[in-house]
Amino acid sequence: MPTSTKPKKTSSASGSRRSRSGRSTVAAISNFSSAQRWLLQHQNHERMRVVPYNEKAFSLDRMEKLLKLMGNPHNELKCVQIAGTKGKGSTCAMLSSMLQSCGYTVGLFTSPHLVDMRERITINGEMISHGDLTELFKQIEVHEKKLGKDNLPTYFEVLTATALRYFADQAVDIVILETGLGGRLDSTTVVTPMVCGLVHIGLDHTNILGDRITDIAREKAGILKKGVPAVSVEQAEEVRGVFDEEAGKVGATLEYTGDQIDFSHRFEANRELGPHTRVSLTTQTSKFEHLPVPLKGEHQAHNCALALALLDKLKSHDFSFDQDRIVEGLAKTQLAGRMEQVFTEPRVLIDGAHNADSIYALIRSLGAHISYDSLVVIFGCGQDKDVKGMLSQLSLGADKVIFTRAKLNPRACEPADLLSQFNEQSGKMAQTAANLEDALRLASRAVSREDLIVVTGSFYLAGEAKKFFIDLPNRKPDPTPAHRRMRRR
Repeated sequence: MPTSTKPKKTSSASGSRRSRSGRSTVAAISNFSSAQRWLLQHQNHERMRVVPYNEKAFSLDRMEKLLKLMGNPHNELKCVQIAGTKGKGSTCAMLSSMLQSCGYTVGLFTSPHLVDMRERITINGEMISHGDLTELFKQIEVHEKKLGKDNLPTYFEVLTATALRYFADQAVDIVILETGLGGRLDSTTVVTPMVCGLVHIGLDHTNILGDRITDIAREKAGILKKGVPAVSVEQAEEVRGVFDEEAGKVGATLEYTGDQIDFSHRFEANRELGPHTRVSLTTQTSKFEHLPVPLKGEHQAHNCALALALLDKLKSHDFSFDQDRIVEGLAKTQLAGRMEQVFTEPRVLIDGAHNADSIYALIRSLGAHISYDSLVVIFGCGQDKDVKGMLSQLSLGADKVIFTRAKLNPRACEPADLLSQFNEQSGKMAQTAANLEDALRLASRAVSREDLIVVTGSFYLAGEAKKFFIDLPNRKPDPTPAHRRMRRR
């Protein structure tokens, strides 16, 4: 049985060192701050208003050339790749936690981040150090010059390459990769994984991936590879048709939870766990009965089942698991930015829901798991989202909505536009705020002790809210009357 280990120390934040190829990596990057500035110079599709979706903008060939210069670290790794619209982060978190509990050292690459870019690259839950990230950026700065000015890696490609090199240097037992956008052209698709996972497919990034769910499904199915087993959650009929077609084209074996893999779930409540969902899943080699799902929301049962099914598939790659450790690891799952309480008085939750399906799931989960009298939602989203669909779901669950925009999202909708669209379909109370801080101030004045404030609509807004409350003790005094001020217990 493997033993869990902390990441090894491999580098420092300054000076030079020789890479495996023997080249010195002295570069303009001198510390973490300069490394951050260097990264931000790269094209960042996450923040672009218009994203050209083609083989030049999203180039696997460019990614492969960069990785070759870095010693092809992806060929040294045992990977699981997960794609889809809703549930990737949750599935990755549960799978990672179970593997760690079973004694494996797990590298995890996810996106986006909430507060710190290092959240994207972790080993056994520990973020990559400032020093290691800086050193790896130095190496990439040297290597990317060989690709030519017209073929520089993107922001996401740099982070993907950094993660793969870091995980290889740390000799992790297994790597879990969450795709960033789509699947077919995503930089994580350079790997040949042991198994692929597909979460729920819905309408998202429609201006990039297409406005039909079948178009989106085809892009997500691009992670499927010949000889690599794949597991999907239950999907809409048209999505399943695309998945089956693409799996047949490449020669991948694709199974579904609830079909080839027996799966059921139920909702219950008890004194120990409160309201929660339990799942049961049976494969040819494993049987899991009535396991509590650690994350809130009925939809998480499907993500949990997928994580368990992927875990089972790893047995054919010489991974072994103890049932008690699996249960223990599942229970310890933590996931920031999903129904995460960041403040107590008044109660404030953040959630990265950013499409209609996830807003629907959030509203249902709040009602099932959290007691409150009135729900005030602070909402901001991107122009590239299904805005009408999200607003429709908000109108069904929120008692009041405050529309705002995240500072760091150049694609953010104008609050006034959101309000106008919302008023066309709802008679609920709603207003705008120029920024998140103003929105929080308005919300705090509108709630009582038993009410709930939820910040949602994008990871940008959820992350900004989390940082606001982290920094709150160091902020200047709030002129708001004391009885309406946000305060810690």
